[in-house]
Amino acid sequence: MPRKSEPKLRNRIRELRASGTKMTQQDLADQVGVTRQTVVALEQEGYTPSLALAMRLAAVFDTTVEDLFWFKH
Repeated sequence: MPRKSEPKLRNRIRELRASGTKMTQQDLADQVGVTRQTVVALEQEGYTPSLALAMRLAAVFDTTVEDLFWFKH
């Protein structure tokens, strides 16, 4: 039996980073304690963050985890 395709985790990181503050990927990485490459992977939706990282990212953007991340089928 074929497996259902798993939903893809989407996010608004690039949108929020680029709007208003003009924060660089490195700025964001430094604020949340990851590498710039991790931010790139997050923005390309190729990396699923831990809950702790998702919460740190949401705090940087003064939003909720639910507003920053969602599943798309």
